[in-house]
Amino acid sequence: MTLEEGRRRLAEAMADRGAWPARSPWIRQAVDALPRHRFAPDRLWEWDGHAYVPVDRGVDEERWACLVYGSVDDAAVTQVTDGLPSSSLSCQGVVVDMLDALRLEPGHRVLELGAGAGWNAALMAWRAGRGRVTSVEADPELAASARARLDAADAGVAVVVGDGNAGRPESVPYDRVIATYAVETVPWAWVEQTRPGGRIVFPWGPLGHLALTVADDGRSAEGRVRGLAQFMPARGSRTGRGWSEVRGDTAAEAERLVERDLRPLRDDPHLRFALRVELPEVRVTTSVDDDGVNAWLHDGRCSWAALSAMGGGRVVVYQGGPRRLADEAERVWDWWRAAGSPELYEWGMTVERGRQRVWCRDPVTGPRRVASPRHAPLPPG
Repeated sequence: MTLEEGRRRLAEAMADRGAWPARSPWIRQAVDALPRHRFAPDRLWEWDGHAYVPVDRGVDEERWACLVYGSVDDAAVTQVTDGLPSSSLSCQGVVVDMLDALRLEPGHRVLELGAGAGWNAALMAWRAGRGRVTSVEADPELAASARARLDAADAGVAVVVGDGNAGRPESVPYDRVIATYAVETVPWAWVEQTRPGGRIVFPWGPLGHLALTVADDGRSAEGRVRGLAQFMPARGSRTGRGWSEVRGDTAAEAERLVERDLRPLRDDPHLRFALRVELPEVRVTTSVDDDGVNAWLHDGRCSWAALSAMGGGRVVVYQGGPRRLADEAERVWDWWRAAGSPELYEWGMTVERGRQRVWCRDPVTGPRRVASPRHAPLPPG
């Protein structure tokens, strides 16, 4: 596949899905003017089933082009640290969706947290104008590479090295703030540095991205989930232990047989999001065999659960550690169904100094939780 073929195929796939936002036609124009491959490094990384292996443009340009122009939902891994991806050229579908949520206009002053390869900043500068976008990147090498690509594109973007969570107070206020890495708790600096009425768009933890609007008095920001997104966490943040480390080789401490169709755990993004809200530290993975959908849950520390399909809708649940994660997940699942199976777009967030509330349907009357390391279950109704 050539680069031009890849560009055309990806653009058509976006159109077939309806992923080019009618409200923001400028985004497709910017993507056409600033194609992804101009911001991709010559070395990308691909999972071979066992580890991430390099794919060099000078060695296999066709494979490299396939990684740059994968599907609407495919990111291109641009950096691997200690065997794990640490930076990527984000998938085009999510980039476009988040830019649409930003509601960017010409002349807006924009702060981006996480320059990455520089592509997102270039797209925003195409819309906002030269000298209107500042991008903060924690990794000096990534910052230098992004700066070089942006300069080559004559984008007029300032790239600085720093802590994205601290924002960039030297140039406040901003009309728009956007993060390209996931946070669990919104840094107050982002709200403080955005003008009243300005918007903040960011990926929230392992699933979903939100758009918040800063209140007229600047003392809070509020908004709703705008779509699904899976982004890397802030550089240096702890991601916890993986399943095999948490599970270890100890025997299960609890075992029981249940009848529950596990397919929604794999197929229903709205259920997955409800679990993400109420059990933010719990990771859920699934697979399918002849007996049905199997699931594995762990909290990144010391509790785990395995749900093994036995056929006929029967599931054997094995659990270990101080928490019973399958029990917790079932309670959230049952609450979600009793509440009318709210969609992920019905969830929202209110951020105040020192406090962050996540709510469903209505910020005042809807069920809500206050972000904290551990929190009480959602109230019924």
